[in-house]
Parts: sequence; C-alpha cells; structure tokens
Amino acid sequence: MAQKGILIVVSGPSGSGKGTVLSKAFELDDSLYFSVSATTRPPREGETDGVNYHFVSREIFEQYIEKGAVVEHTYYSENYYGTLVSETAGKCEEGRDVILEIEVDGAMQIKKKFPDSVLVMMVPPDYKTLESRLRLRGTNTEDDIRRRLDRALEELKFYDKYDYLIVNRDGEIDSAAKKLISIISSEHSRVSREPEFPEQFLNQ
Repeated sequence: MAQKGILIVVSGPSGSGKGTVLSKAFELDDSLYFSVSATTRPPREGETDGVNYHFVSREIFEQYIEKGAVVEHTYYSENYYGTLVSETAGKCEEGRDVILEIEVDGAMQIKKKFPDSVLVMMVPPDYKTLESRLRLRGTNTEDDIRRRLDRALEELKFYDKYDYLIVNRDGEIDSAAKKLISIISSEHSRVSREPEFPEQFLNQ
C-alpha cells in the first residue's frame, strides 16, 4: 500500500522568515501541499485571497467554529486564524504531504488531534536579528513591533514541544528550505509509519 502523506506544522515568530523559507521549499519540491489558512484580518498589500489566506469576516469564521469546519484556530492581535477542514481532509490519505503555517497554540491543537503530525519551529539566529527584520519591513508601528517581540519570547517557550528546530539565518534561505525538505523525507522513513511492513514482507 502507498504510504500516507504527513501533516507538517511550521511555526515561528513574526520575522522568523518562515513564509520565505516555505516559498523556497515549494519551489524545490512541488509535491508538497500548502494548507491555506483562514483569517479575519484584512489582506496586506500584495496578498491574494485563496493564496495567502482565505480572508473571511468574523461572523463567517465564528460560524466555521460552531460547525466544526476548522481543525484548529487561534485568536491573535484581535483576529481569528485557523485551518479549514477542507484544506486538510483527504490530502494525507492521497499521499500528499500537507504543510500548515500556523501559530504555536494551533500547533499544540494539531499535535493533540494528530499525534503523528510533525512540528517544526522556524527561528531567527538571535533576538537582535528578529528585531532588525521587523523594523526593516517598514509596515509596523513601534507598539506593534514591541508586541510582536514580546509574543516571540512567549512562543519560543514552546520550542521543546516541537519535533524539529530550524534556524533561519540571513542569506541562508535555500539551506533552511532544504533542511525542511530533508526533515519530511526522513520522517517518511520512520518505522512507525510502516506498521504493516513485516507482514507484507513475510507473506510474499
């Protein structure tokens, strides 16, 4: 039987560069499936509905929650974020590796519901680099930057709940993306993912 796909969660502080690393990973391996999250925040310049996020109203998102149409969700900076059942259902059974780019609390929800999922935390090399990246964006107020830095410190407290840690250093996007792909490849070789192998082998 064909092996099922793996549910991979990628988390990291705002400014860790996880979005850029994931874009490179999808360039290198087009078999990966990106689960597009839903959010109630407005789209930023250059973002496209259905590509970056499913942008919905607060009312619709709360209906999703009531109907069980989200696998996980969180509330951050006065907006909802969550993974739609429609973005994950059936994909792993089809053999697709599904990547979720979600917050720490959402990742903990996923791990509880799907123990065989793989959690990867993406981090900058140090606090100074994180602050510099946030300031270089030029789109955040000083208060927003401080909130994001404080949030980052809270998120990093959960690093030991993750299976893997990738340090995304400046100028090493390709290296970080290849590490992620290598992690996924290695996970497919776990003995626990082939529980029927002995019987299949001996019954030939």
